[in-house]
Amino acid sequence: MKKVITALVAVVVLALMVWGYTDAAHHREEAAGHSENVEAGQQAGDEGKKLDIDVKGIIFDHLGDCYGWEVPFSHSKRIPLPIIVKGQDGWHVFSSSHVTGGDTFEGFKIAKEGDHHGKVVEVLADGTEVRPLDFSITKNACGIFISAIVVLIIVFSLKRWYARNGMKAPRGFKGAIELVVDFVYGDTIKPIMGKDAPKYGPYLLTVFFFILTMNLLGLIVIFPGGANLTGNIAVTMVLAVMTFLITNFTGTKHYWLEVLWPDVPLALKCPVPLMPLIEVLGLFTKPIALMIRLFANMMSGHMVVIVFVMLIFIFTELFNVFAGAGTSVLSLVLSLFMLVLDTLVSFIQAYVFTILSTMFIHMAHVHEEHEA
Repeated sequence: MKKVITALVAVVVLALMVWGYTDAAHHREEAAGHSENVEAGQQAGDEGKKLDIDVKGIIFDHLGDCYGWEVPFSHSKRIPLPIIVKGQDGWHVFSSSHVTGGDTFEGFKIAKEGDHHGKVVEVLADGTEVRPLDFSITKNACGIFISAIVVLIIVFSLKRWYARNGMKAPRGFKGAIELVVDFVYGDTIKPIMGKDAPKYGPYLLTVFFFILTMNLLGLIVIFPGGANLTGNIAVTMVLAVMTFLITNFTGTKHYWLEVLWPDVPLALKCPVPLMPLIEVLGLFTKPIALMIRLFANMMSGHMVVIVFVMLIFIFTELFNVFAGAGTSVLSLVLSLFMLVLDTLVSFIQAYVFTILSTMFIHMAHVHEEHEA
């Protein structure tokens, strides 16, 4: 077993060395054929060499959304995705392969600069570029669908097991899923929510497994993984808004009474509604905290791993292939460590989002028992 692991590590190191060398050579060829090179590095040594690779651009290109799914070790090939846009003359549906190379297709292209950089724009007759109504299936959108399908497969496979075998405990992967469900629901949701646990448990468990699936798929560098979903603030915002809506639309009258007319001295409520304003502000800071916490933690984890990998390219570009080879060993060790840490963080962040959502929903129902 140790020999197999050693061989795998050696293969990965060799692959990273070759990747770093070929990537640096690719950028050097581009720099030689163009009059303007991207200067994104810093001066190195007394000779004042500068990087010909756009480190910042590469990092944010991998972290951002796009109209195709990247193929590993390739700068030009992408798995095409459907582009669905409504332009001046109606709807257009076509493959992203028609425009990802910088070409114009049916009057549409992907902008390379300006306010709409990286987005599909419509080129009008006078050359003006405008944004159409865009319903394209981007990498992130496709990743969300894939994550949802994975969650459905996991849930319904466990459901079929119990339908066929009754209360017999499952083994293997299904047993691990049952253990996680029992931990999240039995040890977290139920003790907090009490009698409301069966009502809100399905939503909270769905949120947990959905976030966990997106986090883990984001750690896989090849399709169907690689989409930085929870590192996209739009995705975390939607999840936080869902918790916000459930919390406030199902809140009891006592909850709203505490928000609009809290139990504090009258001087703090009238004539200046100081405490009511603070309570109303608190309604919005809770989902914002959910959104930012998940986004920041997952984005930073992805960014650190990419930066460690980029060290191979940087040292190969600044010095030579041998420097890149030496750096690849350190980069591999640090990247593997961060990936293991990110795997743990993926579970922790899914759990933190779920437990905070549970507490927020419970706080909106906490006074119901006093009516009895």
